[in-house]
Amino acid sequence: MSGKVVKVSGPLVVATGLAEANMADVVRVGPQRLIGEILNMNGDAASIQVYEETSGLGPGADVITTGAPLSVELGPGMIENIYDGIQRPLEEIVKAAGASITRGIELPGLNREKKWAFTPTVKAGDKVVGGDVIGTVPETVSVLHKIMVPPRLRGEILSIQGGEYTVTEPVGILLDEKGERHELKLMQTWPVRVGRPYKHKYPPKTPLLSGQRIVDALFPVAKGGTAAIPGPFGSGKTVMQHQMAKWSDVDIVIYIGCGERGNEMTDVLREFPELVDPRNGEPLMKRTVLIANTSDMPVAAREASIYTGITIAEYFRDMGYDVAVIADSTSRWAEALREMSGRLEEMPGEEGYPAYLSSRLSQFYERSGVVECLGSDAQRRGSLTAIGAVSPPGGDLSEPVSQATMRIVKVFWALDASLAYRRHFPAINWLNSHSLYLDSLKPWYDENLGPQFMVNRDHAMAVLQEEASLNEIVQLVGKDSLSPADQLTLETAKMIREDFLQQNGFLEVDWYSSYERQDKMLQMILDYDKLCRAAIAKGAQVSDLFAIPFREKMGRAKTVPEGEFPAVYARMADEMVREIDQAVVKGGEDA
Repeated sequence: MSGKVVKVSGPLVVATGLAEANMADVVRVGPQRLIGEILNMNGDAASIQVYEETSGLGPGADVITTGAPLSVELGPGMIENIYDGIQRPLEEIVKAAGASITRGIELPGLNREKKWAFTPTVKAGDKVVGGDVIGTVPETVSVLHKIMVPPRLRGEILSIQGGEYTVTEPVGILLDEKGERHELKLMQTWPVRVGRPYKHKYPPKTPLLSGQRIVDALFPVAKGGTAAIPGPFGSGKTVMQHQMAKWSDVDIVIYIGCGERGNEMTDVLREFPELVDPRNGEPLMKRTVLIANTSDMPVAAREASIYTGITIAEYFRDMGYDVAVIADSTSRWAEALREMSGRLEEMPGEEGYPAYLSSRLSQFYERSGVVECLGSDAQRRGSLTAIGAVSPPGGDLSEPVSQATMRIVKVFWALDASLAYRRHFPAINWLNSHSLYLDSLKPWYDENLGPQFMVNRDHAMAVLQEEASLNEIVQLVGKDSLSPADQLTLETAKMIREDFLQQNGFLEVDWYSSYERQDKMLQMILDYDKLCRAAIAKGAQVSDLFAIPFREKMGRAKTVPEGEFPAVYARMADEMVREIDQAVVKGGEDA
C-alpha cells in the first residue's frame, strides 16, 4: 500500500492514502526510502515519525508501508556488534557507504553471509514448545548462544541437523498442532515495543555485584532490578555507567548511548576491547552489544534505540542469562518524545513534556525482572537489570524526568556536583541516595557474607548522617569545641568517605573491589572507631589516636592488589590494635 506526503515538519511527516495501514507500522518515505514509523492515524492520514534526516523531502513524495511493526533481528552475530537506534550495523554501513551514514540505507541487523556452527540439543520426534532450546551456537568465547523455538510456536520436531548455517538457512522443521510445517532458523524477529513473554516473574533476591564500593555496600541493586543515576553535567554519570557495564557480574551487557556525545561512545569502543573480563580473561566486548544513537544522529531514532536495546536484552534473558541494560541517558530519550509530541500538536504537560512521559518510562523499566523463561525447562531463569542515567538541566532533580524516574525505580544513585568539584568519585551523595532492595537482599548477605556485613553497613550510614549534623555545629563554633567522641565521629566519617567510598575508576588496582575486600575494609574502619572510643574512655588523647601510622596505611589500603589484601589487612589490623594501645599508655603518662 502506498500514500502521498502532504506535510513535512522536521522528523514528522504526514501522509494520506494509507487507510489500511496500522499504527506502529514501518514505512518507507520518498525516493530515498527513508525509514519511518506510523505514530497515529486519522482517517486515511498517517502521522509518521521518520528516523532519518528529512531535508529535501516535500509534498507529493511516495510513502510505502511494509505492513509490519518496527522489529529487531535476534540471533547469532549481535554480540560485539555496534548498532544505530534501529539496529543497523554501523561497521557494515562504513564498509558499504563510508564514514557518513547514507540516508535510506538498508542493511540487515544480522550478517547474512557468516556461517555459524550449530549443535542440536533435540532430535526428530521430540515435542517442543515456544522458548525451548533446540541447539547452541558458540557466538563468542564468553557467550554460548542458545537457539530457541519462537515463543508462539509449539509442536513436534520433524527434522533437525547440526552443521554450518547462516542465520537465514533452516536448521530444522517443526510440525505444529494444526499440521502446518515451520522452518526453524538461527534467527527470529520480534517487535521492539512488545515485551517478550515469560512464564513467571519473581522478586529479585540476589545483588548485582558492580565492584563499586558505594553501590555494593550502601545502595545495592538486585539482579533483575531497576536503578537510575541522575546528576548534572560533569558529575561522572557516564564513567559510573561505564564502570557498571565493565564490572557487573552479569553474562551480557547492552549499552545504549541515547543522545549523548559521540566521544563517549568512542571511549567505550576504545576501552572495552582492551579491558579484560575478570570472569574468563577475555575482552569485555565478547559479551557486549553497543547501540549508538548519539546527539549528532536523528532525534526520532533516540526513542527507538531504548526499545531496540531492551528487546535484545530480553532475548538473551530468555536464554537464562543475567543481562544488564545501561541506558545513557533517558533524559535525551524524553527530549525526543517532547519534540515529537510538540510536532504532533499534543497537549503539553509539565515543562512541555508529553502527559504520557511517566507511562513511557514505566513501560521501559517494567521490562526488567527475574523471570522463569518460556519452555518446558522449569529450571531456566534469567534476569534483566535496567540502569538508566538521567541528565536534568542544571542538576535540578525536581524536573519531570527525574521525578517520574524516582517514582518508578527502586535504586536512586544521586550524583552531586559539589562532590565532583572536590574530586570525590563516584560522586554519589550518600544522604540523597537510596535503595529499596536492602530488605529483600538481606538474606543473601547474611548467608554469603555473614550478618555482620549489614550491621556494618547500617553503622556506616549512621556515622555519615551524624557527620552531616555535626558539620552544621562545626561551621558555627569550630571543630576543637566538639567533644572527643564527636571529633572521633567526624574522623571515622572522613575515613569512610575518603578511604572506603572514594574510588578511582581509572586506576587498575582500584577500579574493581570484591565483596570480601569491601567487607574487610569497612570492618577495619569501624573497628578503629570502636577501639578509639574505648581508648578515649581510658584517657587517650584524640590527637594521638588520629596521628597513629595506621591512619595513613588505611588511606593507602585500597591500592593493595586484590590477591594480596587478606594478608595485608590482617597485618594492618594487628598494627592498629598495638598503636591504639600505645596511644592509651601515652595518654596515661601525659596525665
